[in-house]
Amino acid sequence: MLKLLFVSTPVGPLGTGVGGGVELSLFNIAQEMLRRGHTVQIVAPIGSKFPQLPIVEIPGNVQIIAQSQERNTPIMMPDNSLLANMWEYARQVQNEYDLIVNFAYDWLPLYLTPFFGVAIAHFISMGSLSEAMDEIVTKVASDFPGTIGFYTPSQAATFNLQQCPCLSSGIDLSLYQFCPEPENYLAWLGRIAPEKALEDAVEAAQIANTPLKIMGKMQDEDYWQQICQNYPDAPIEYLGFLSTTDMQQQLRQCKALLMTPRWVEAFGNVAIEALACGVPVISYQRGGPAEIVQDGKTGFLVEPDSVAGLVEAIANLSKIDRYTCRQSAETEYSVEALGDRFEQWFRDIINTPVAQV
Repeated sequence: MLKLLFVSTPVGPLGTGVGGGVELSLFNIAQEMLRRGHTVQIVAPIGSKFPQLPIVEIPGNVQIIAQSQERNTPIMMPDNSLLANMWEYARQVQNEYDLIVNFAYDWLPLYLTPFFGVAIAHFISMGSLSEAMDEIVTKVASDFPGTIGFYTPSQAATFNLQQCPCLSSGIDLSLYQFCPEPENYLAWLGRIAPEKALEDAVEAAQIANTPLKIMGKMQDEDYWQQICQNYPDAPIEYLGFLSTTDMQQQLRQCKALLMTPRWVEAFGNVAIEALACGVPVISYQRGGPAEIVQDGKTGFLVEPDSVAGLVEAIANLSKIDRYTCRQSAETEYSVEALGDRFEQWFRDIINTPVAQV
């Protein structure tokens, strides 16, 4: 059995939604590794709350989120850096583990890789956002082959890397109930931040005259207020950041999930959460969602940034079979399949001598 040390993102406590989809990925991977009998310890910011998971809470000042910075912004850390404190803890206990698994999209853990005596697996949670990150990811991929993992090939392509493992994602399907007969509303789920382009979904819902329920972490209040000012008559309702149980109760009853990323999404966990409920996904043909949605079968892929394309897809939802959506999730995105992929990746790294340099 493997002894695994998971090091979380330093942008905020687990369970708050600040970390976006990587929180769900870490939770599901940890749960599945524990179910398989492996030892897992999670290093995370103080205040993290993941029920039934072993967490060491580390104090310190959070890291600025990467997507709010420019491509050429220098690497920066605050005083009493949470990121540095988490990795100092990892350094102290490294010899108690077979492998350290990094879930943080940050320069420091990648830079530290050759200085650790235990191998580090880096699960990269976003596409290319900065020159400094591109450089260090490429270097670690070259010096420690196989230790850089991505969600999807389209995400890996933003770093110009083709040979790295692409591990996809998965969810506990038992937590998502299938709904064969939806109500007359749409859903949008994610962090409320400019790169998610919520305004496109709001405009499409207004044109289609179909209510839109919005769920997710309020990351940029000014951005949200601007949307409300620009679309005062839009049929929208913001429900806040919900637990998985409450979220899927809302999500499963909707006609479709709208995904409107302005950037290259690494994956898009919300897409497979929707499919698990039998909900079709309408997404821009960009990044990870374009590799999840089967156009015309489990939803529609439309031209990026085309609100008209979203509206047309909404009008054609009757062509999508909701049972096919659920079946797609069961076939490709179960937590058991996720566990198989990650367990093999972990073993491959541990058994590769160069990763121990």
